[in-house]
Amino acid sequence: MEYINKISQIKNIDRESYEALYRFSKTLNESTRQDSLIEETIDIVLKVINAERALFAKYDEQSDDFIVISGRKISNESISNLNEFSSGLLQKVKKERKPLLYHDVMGDPQFSQFQSIQIQKIKSVIGVPIIKDDKVWGVIIADSSLDRREFTDENLIFLHFFSNLVSLALDRIITIEELEKENSILINKLQSAIDIPDMIGDSQVMKNLAKLIYKVAQTDATVLITGESGTGKEIAARAIHQLSKRNEKPFLAQFCGSIPDNLLESELFGYKKGAFTGANNDKIGLLEAADKGTFFLDEIADISSALQAKLLRVLENREIIRLGDVNVKKVDVRILAATNKDLLDLSKDGNFREDLFYRLNVFPITMPPLRERRSDIPILAKHFIEKLSGKKFVIDPDAIKKLESYYWPGNIRQLINVIHRALILCDGNRVSPEHLIIEDDKDLEEFNGTLKEFEINLLKKRLDQFKGNRTLAAKSLDVSVRWVQLKLKEYGLE
Repeated sequence: MEYINKISQIKNIDRESYEALYRFSKTLNESTRQDSLIEETIDIVLKVINAERALFAKYDEQSDDFIVISGRKISNESISNLNEFSSGLLQKVKKERKPLLYHDVMGDPQFSQFQSIQIQKIKSVIGVPIIKDDKVWGVIIADSSLDRREFTDENLIFLHFFSNLVSLALDRIITIEELEKENSILINKLQSAIDIPDMIGDSQVMKNLAKLIYKVAQTDATVLITGESGTGKEIAARAIHQLSKRNEKPFLAQFCGSIPDNLLESELFGYKKGAFTGANNDKIGLLEAADKGTFFLDEIADISSALQAKLLRVLENREIIRLGDVNVKKVDVRILAATNKDLLDLSKDGNFREDLFYRLNVFPITMPPLRERRSDIPILAKHFIEKLSGKKFVIDPDAIKKLESYYWPGNIRQLINVIHRALILCDGNRVSPEHLIIEDDKDLEEFNGTLKEFEINLLKKRLDQFKGNRTLAAKSLDVSVRWVQLKLKEYGLE
């Protein structure tokens, strides 16, 4: 019997098969992944054909073999071993490129010699090819150890129409998946080349940073930005906001260092009229004002333990209470925080809430110090010269060399100051080494003591520069923390 291109044959399909085709055609547009479509296919075959087992196998042209995509027994037990099915039957369906039906395979000389047929005691088998781009993409096989009268010619017609629907759906899904893959590749390339707003530099460390910023910007994750003073933590926070879906909403920032506790609390949370002396009117807090946007807490390590507890509530429940108020307000705000201190160490010492640290540290970003991106210094110098002067300047190669050889404890902020001074001292349009006045230069030139005295002096200065942080001091000296600890012990400076 010729099944292909005889639409009149569909009249022979029974009501149940019609309903199955109708249900399946409705789910085609809902399926967006191959695995979900194939699972649905197996379920329908088992139900309509009343088979004991069903298999969806993909054909691999290179190896001329099949791979199990999905297999299931009527008991809902999964089948993953292709050897449980006859490879001869699969190959025959592939070769014939049309639906096949056998009621007594154990008595058929073509198939009875196959081990899987004997072991599983298979009697009835029905199989259909899945055609894509005029090639056999895969094969659906359903079988039973009983002489299934449901394995009829009508069901063979049903499976043929059914396989055509599966082929169409697969073609659409595979096209979508290929487009998604191409889109992911393009996004990845974009992330590699994307310019982060106000961040200058093309060193590898900056490219890696740009990727991180771009990725986390697409989410609502809380970000903890760490790094030495002057590395551009606020610039990174602004970039995250500008690249996010919240970029049309407010970006508000609050510096938390050296601000009285009560003043900082009123700024963050606002207050009700009469909450304290001078509170003559209600005031909205910055967290509430930043609703639907982004709020940046700079130098988060400096806030008091009482404020830490209140901030934890914001992060956990997205709730605030104004000073002097009893009503809880919901806020939809993304929190970004920054510090130049080690919050984990502070939490271990009891100086910062450990639960708040972990709430803030969902996605950590570390800003690289300038000494770790020296190849960016010429680009940065040129950028700041043009920005500060509005004119084109030539930078002497020796001046660049001088800038690149310095360790920059103050990072970008210090570089800007040095460039600013150079422009004041420069009479023409050429920046020379003598125009670059760097803070430590004079101290080094006039130092006449011993090497030990020099080491003590330098070590004290760096520790003072980084507020006693041995890790940052060690990084600035390009030595290990262990070296700093040994020198402190050796010179009795602990």
